[in-house]
Amino acid sequence: MNIQLIKVHGSGNTFYLYEALYDEQFDFVNITKQLCHPTNDGGADGLLLVLPSSVADAKMRVINADGSEASMCGNGLRCVARYVCEKFNVNEAVIETMHACLKVKREDAIFEQLPTYSVEISPISFELASLPMKVEDKQQLRHEVIRAFSDEIPFTAISVPNPHLIGIVDKKYIDNTSHQQQLAAYLNSENEYCPDGVNVSYVQPLSADEIFVRTYERGVGFTNACGTAMTASALIASIEGYVSSSKVTVYNPGGFVQCEVSNNEGSWELALIGNATILGEYEFELQEEKIELVRIQPSEEQIQYEKCKVFVKDKIESFL
Repeated sequence: MNIQLIKVHGSGNTFYLYEALYDEQFDFVNITKQLCHPTNDGGADGLLLVLPSSVADAKMRVINADGSEASMCGNGLRCVARYVCEKFNVNEAVIETMHACLKVKREDAIFEQLPTYSVEISPISFELASLPMKVEDKQQLRHEVIRAFSDEIPFTAISVPNPHLIGIVDKKYIDNTSHQQQLAAYLNSENEYCPDGVNVSYVQPLSADEIFVRTYERGVGFTNACGTAMTASALIASIEGYVSSSKVTVYNPGGFVQCEVSNNEGSWELALIGNATILGEYEFELQEEKIELVRIQPSEEQIQYEKCKVFVKDKIESFL
């Protein structure tokens, strides 16, 4: 049986996308592990499943490269948003995720002609129990130095709903990844703080409306971009006064996005705006042995995105 799917990315966060008939149609965990292996056309960060929904226009599931399942993925959701909107020929839709039904819509391009979508990021919680995370007897961790993590980096813990540990750092921690690597690897192995692991992001403020974010993603490792991490980072940078604009441009190793941060009578509302790029159409034969992935139709959209990456590189170098 030949399975056809597409390869997509948001901010360089790369996925295969497949529209399934139902949740257990195939052994998606095994398929994901094989599809995402680097020997298969460079691999990917995960598999996006688009499924029928009884409460929204479609349902999204996100299976990480290691076979674990993420409760949400902002970059992936933009790609699913494009797929669903183009399928139904609409500009707006609602996508069911593990914890919430989220609004998505087509937006004006953030760079030249890049297909661009915005997605709602919700729910938001600062309660450590929502991650879950245990730090002494604290209920929340808000912009605080924890000696077991670092002697100087202030961290905030937040779920959106994926669990995130956000550190506001100096340039030296961006230039040298070793501290972030060691801390993130520890918190995603057996440890006393994060029983289920956590995404760890280091954030450098750049201007009143710009930040740089690098993320070590749970189940993936260092990634070009993590949508919920970028949105959470924009929120923390706003709350702590590092940025003053309601729309924050977030640069990352894979490109950039814009994050809208607003406070509605004490309730934070977040939106993630960025590219949803198709890399190509693929197929593989479903069988017990190793998956042989074949690209059957390349896409020229990445040419446009490569121009965006050059723009981002020049922009970041002007700051760093």
